[in-house]
Amino acid sequence: MDLFEKLLIDRGPLGQHSQIAHGYYTFPKLEGELAPRMKFRGKEVLTWSLNNYLGLGNHPEVRKVDTEATEKYGLAYPMGSRMMSGNSNIIEEFESQLSEFVGKEDTMVLNYGYQGIMSVIDALLDRKDVVVYDSDSHACIIDGLRMHLGKRFVFPHNDIDNCDKQLKRASKIVEETGGSILVITEGVFGMLGDMGRLKEIVDLKSKYQFRLLVDDAHGFGTMGKKGVGTGEHQGVQDEIDIYFSTFAKSMASIGAFVSSKEQVIEYLRYNSRSQIYAKTLPMPIVIGNMKRLELLKTKPELREQLWNVVNSLQDGLRKRGFNLGNTESPVTPVMLSGGHIEAINLIMDLRENYNIFCSAVIYPVVPKDVIMLRLIPTATHSMEDVEETINAFESIAGKLKSGEYANKEPQSAVA
Repeated sequence: MDLFEKLLIDRGPLGQHSQIAHGYYTFPKLEGELAPRMKFRGKEVLTWSLNNYLGLGNHPEVRKVDTEATEKYGLAYPMGSRMMSGNSNIIEEFESQLSEFVGKEDTMVLNYGYQGIMSVIDALLDRKDVVVYDSDSHACIIDGLRMHLGKRFVFPHNDIDNCDKQLKRASKIVEETGGSILVITEGVFGMLGDMGRLKEIVDLKSKYQFRLLVDDAHGFGTMGKKGVGTGEHQGVQDEIDIYFSTFAKSMASIGAFVSSKEQVIEYLRYNSRSQIYAKTLPMPIVIGNMKRLELLKTKPELREQLWNVVNSLQDGLRKRGFNLGNTESPVTPVMLSGGHIEAINLIMDLRENYNIFCSAVIYPVVPKDVIMLRLIPTATHSMEDVEETINAFESIAGKLKSGEYANKEPQSAVA
């Protein structure tokens, strides 16, 4: 069979819906200034889908620095990969600032989060090593593990007893192979908003020899007294052996970083293929990220405002009877009961008649007959935004319960 012919027959689990979903349910276009209210298909909507926790994406001080750095350096400098010709004192200074903030000896800035953690996992492990990881780990972690040629054992989400069992299995194997054990979990799980059980995993170090890698994309900047992350929040930041996060959430930018002991980071600099063979981050992005880090550290009121919005939204939804699962973070999942037809009609009603835009997740990401509406609060949302959203959700929940969405033929929203 011709390769292209095969692609037309099997469009993939998401691609099979592209002709009816593209531009509305998938690949929607939010336009205008980054703000709680943006334009969707020419109409203003209250949006809860922006990874802009602290409101830094459109902060005036950040915009000013972004503009000045672009005027000074353009988007080409530094040219080439960091190993060959793309290093700079400014990038190294940024890495020093990150190391100091997260309490690690050294840091490497990465071009992207997704490819970055894949490359870190690939560089750290060989076929003699064993990985033990949480079943709800992000796709980037799973894809990194696909490259691992050794054993890997998964434990059910946050099941520490089972994690113990997998570590016992792993320990027997590395005794024979001479390999090592790496445990991987997340600080805050981005879909359901609950935290990884970092303290309980750290406690297992008294029984087994392993190193712990934590992806804290949603925890960095939002969790902990100083915003250092989930490790700080749980009091185990020092026990995280390899700390990874992205600039794409609380800092509303692009890029990522990994922090650890100096010799570990030195090894990763010379062995992370996605960094060795890729152009370094443009200087305006690096300088803009430095400004974002400065504000994250020096303006705790941004994090306080975020949590005011989070608490008001989550408390208000729970008081109206909504199921938010076990979220312990700003990530706010709202669980409803219904199938694909109800989900399509509900989302269209929410966007067209209530002017509220949020992400919807259905099977196979969540169990069958579950509709999950995922809200991302930010420091720029207002209490009026919160109240408007809670009222709208109460209204659509009533329609869902009455069967209104099930008895209505879905309309095509794709223009």
